[in-house]
Amino acid sequence: MTTPLNNSSIDAYDYELPRERIAQEPMAVRSDSRLMIVNRQDGSIDHAYVRDLPQWLNADDCLVVNNTRVVPAKLVGFRTETGGRWQGLFLQADASTGAWEVLTKTRGTLKSGETITIQDRDGRDGMQLVVVARTDEGHLIVTPTMPKGDTSEPPSEPSAWLERYGRIPLPPYIRDGQMVDSDVDDYQTVYAEHRGSVAAPTAGLHFTEKLLDQIRRSGTDVADVTLHVGIGTFRPIAVEQLDEHVMHSEWGSLDTIAADKINDRRQKGRCVAVGTTSVRVLESAAAANHGRLAAWTGSTDLFIKPPFEFKAVDALMTNFHLPRSSLLVLVSALAGHELIMRAYKEAIAEEYRFFSYGDAMLII
Repeated sequence: MTTPLNNSSIDAYDYELPRERIAQEPMAVRSDSRLMIVNRQDGSIDHAYVRDLPQWLNADDCLVVNNTRVVPAKLVGFRTETGGRWQGLFLQADASTGAWEVLTKTRGTLKSGETITIQDRDGRDGMQLVVVARTDEGHLIVTPTMPKGDTSEPPSEPSAWLERYGRIPLPPYIRDGQMVDSDVDDYQTVYAEHRGSVAAPTAGLHFTEKLLDQIRRSGTDVADVTLHVGIGTFRPIAVEQLDEHVMHSEWGSLDTIAADKINDRRQKGRCVAVGTTSVRVLESAAAANHGRLAAWTGSTDLFIKPPFEFKAVDALMTNFHLPRSSLLVLVSALAGHELIMRAYKEAIAEEYRFFSYGDAMLII
């Protein structure tokens, strides 16, 4: 893992990871995950556990968590007419028409008017999707309907359809994306509130109610933001130069209560973001308000890459990220490329667990 001279190239953010280092299951107790402490001031690297986090926080700090909730957006079924297997990922719904936009890969061409039968988690045939059209990006536009012969009242909201027929959209590096029943709870933070994500804000998966209580009792405040994690989080950077990368857009929100709380704490303490998603909300809000943290709601396509002047975030707790990803670029912008790549090299040598169900890093 050598450090290239040109840190504006995506090649600078590549590394080799042994397959066995990719966590396939979470820890039995969330806070038992390991926690690497990366100190930006002196370049030191220490090793602890997430349950030790209160020792690394100050009474004047504010911990900022993303309270988005993962929706069971993965849909599995078959083309009703041919029986051919089909998989899709719910992206969004049009409130005015009731139509859904679905990301899908399937053999053959789905024609307008064709139906897809969706199977629930137990493999039983259920709802149907009627094909309407395709978007310019190749996504499918469909209308959800009750299965043929079922005269009961259909769900009024997409979330109700998905809770009944959808599956947890695990990333492909976890069991090839195949969920088990325990993932319903495991792939969700304990403070998840607002539905809208197709991937978990994974740094938050390490927290338990007990740990959060300990943090609050020690004097550290906790503030909520919301960022709905989109499908773009799965996509690696496909261009050679970072300046050429078009960042995906995600919806986020920071309310006045949280903004005031963070600003108050930063007079003496730090804003400690939990996860890169929290960072995107905070820095997007600061950018929209001329560098000052204030209430903000909207879509953000902010791409945080070196050099970047952080206006709102002082420290970051985050998981270990995929090679050549925008998330690895983000943490490098905060901690410095050389220090981050050295930390990743040490994490591999020390047999840390990587990615969504893996261990964590605290950059201070």
